[in-house]
Amino acid sequence: MVKIIADSTCDLTKELIERYDVEIAPLHIVLDDKEYLDGVDITPDEIYAWSDQTKTTPKTAAVSIERITDLFKAYIDQGMDVVCFSISDDMSTTGNVMRMAAEELNAADRIRIVNSKSLSTGIGLMVIEAAEMAKAGKSVHEIADYVEALREHVRASFVVDTLTFLHRGGRCGGLAAMLGGALKLHPRIAVEDGKMAPGKKYRGKMSVVIRHYVEEMEEALKTAKKERVFITHSGCPQQDIDAVKDYLSGLNRFDEILITRAGGVISSHCGPGTLGVLFIAE
Repeated sequence: MVKIIADSTCDLTKELIERYDVEIAPLHIVLDDKEYLDGVDITPDEIYAWSDQTKTTPKTAAVSIERITDLFKAYIDQGMDVVCFSISDDMSTTGNVMRMAAEELNAADRIRIVNSKSLSTGIGLMVIEAAEMAKAGKSVHEIADYVEALREHVRASFVVDTLTFLHRGGRCGGLAAMLGGALKLHPRIAVEDGKMAPGKKYRGKMSVVIRHYVEEMEEALKTAKKERVFITHSGCPQQDIDAVKDYLSGLNRFDEILITRAGGVISSHCGPGTLGVLFIAE
């Protein structure tokens, strides 16, 4: 049997975590000198309130070596193999910590660490594929090899309401020149080969920006892997989320349109009002 583990940046809902029997390893969020576990003892709204009050952005840190080692050991001791997903190695040391834990347990042959080269439900898409394979009885190496090939087809992008969080976090290059613009800009941020990069720049109300962002993906969406598509947001008006869902439904392509809210780590770096449509290209 194979256990699927993912770090908390995969942004899967509690319902999906339970449906696919996925174990979540939380990253850390640091506000002032107090440390929290992502998705365990702090919410994105609490992070935003703190950020508004202090005029700064939170710090985030990788999973702890002790916690992930204990987690791996628990499943290895039960005779299970493990496929474990990390946020892109270019964005966090989490994957390295996971690899160190596997080596410490002398179980590198039974624990496959997958560098997702993605974030948020870009990871979640791969996690679900892996979980379905695990349920079908595939081996640890069959699963890991498949998702490592699949990750090049994952399309993860989003539009942001504010540049402040991404700029302060320093994980997305090319933003500095936009900050001084006279008109408020809402760039499309895409994950390419494990890194975030700004693309097209939109102006205007966020509801209009989101509509244009989704419409411009229509051709890619019409040929996407049809099983599922994610709408993931960091606290957007319900009418904007509903409008995107209605648009995707109108394409008559996807078996399932999944809506998730970004967790604490992703929200800490993208800020409120961010929305992305994430899918797998065929």
